[in-house]
Amino acid sequence: MNRLKSWERAQIVWALVEGNSIRSTVRITGFAKATVSKLLVDLGRVCAAYQNDALRNLSASRIECDEIWSFVGMKDKSIPEERRGEEGIGDAWTWTALDPDTKLMCTWLVADRSSDSCDAFIADLASRLAHRVQITTDGFPAYIEAIGDAFGRNVDYAMLIKDYGTDPSEDRRFSPPVVRSESVRVIEGDPDESKISTSYVERSNLTMRMGMRRFTRLTNGFSKKTENLAAAVALHFMYYNFARPHKTLGSKISPAMAAGLSDHLWTVEEICRLLESN
Repeated sequence: MNRLKSWERAQIVWALVEGNSIRSTVRITGFAKATVSKLLVDLGRVCAAYQNDALRNLSASRIECDEIWSFVGMKDKSIPEERRGEEGIGDAWTWTALDPDTKLMCTWLVADRSSDSCDAFIADLASRLAHRVQITTDGFPAYIEAIGDAFGRNVDYAMLIKDYGTDPSEDRRFSPPVVRSESVRVIEGDPDESKISTSYVERSNLTMRMGMRRFTRLTNGFSKKTENLAAAVALHFMYYNFARPHKTLGSKISPAMAAGLSDHLWTVEEICRLLESN
């Protein structure tokens, strides 16, 4: 790691955050696979620690939550019988909580899609917010108890339940599902009906799939280790929150700037320098 110059680290990180796999980053930059992987894991770890401290006392007035699927090593349905129950392989879910006003990704969790993971994710979200918020989630049942435990009655919470299906007029095999209907279920408080939405956090799923090769559908660039997946997610959100301008905010405004967490647009070199302070 110490052999890399600052501009060399930045070159690798630029390739990774723009959606390249480890192997394509190796081909683009000319560095060894082990060098690229080590930088990803080391930088991802410090990016996670930095954001864990920085994303606090957030003044968000509403939050949208979602879960996005990926896998490590192989999909659950492909795990041979003798490896069932083995840690570190199979389906993985990244839980995300987005502020739709500033576009800030307030917190996330790479885990399974269980009630325990939901509890941990929502408890962490609650610890980062400065005041009462309106929350919208999908219809995953575990959210109800998790939000009740973490927020009590100090929340305006609604579920937006969407019924997905296939378009009968669409012949393509890999066409995305379409929303056939949706319904709202108010769980707690008095949420503003005009702001009950999961559209922004669902749109962030596309940003994740475009920015991290391991999330791309039908890819061979999937994660081989859970720590690599977690590191890639932390690095992606560091770049997304602090260094990437968001078109709806302005040409030189990042979500962190809109949320009052930064006074400037970070550079990739600045993100890389987090390694030097750890």
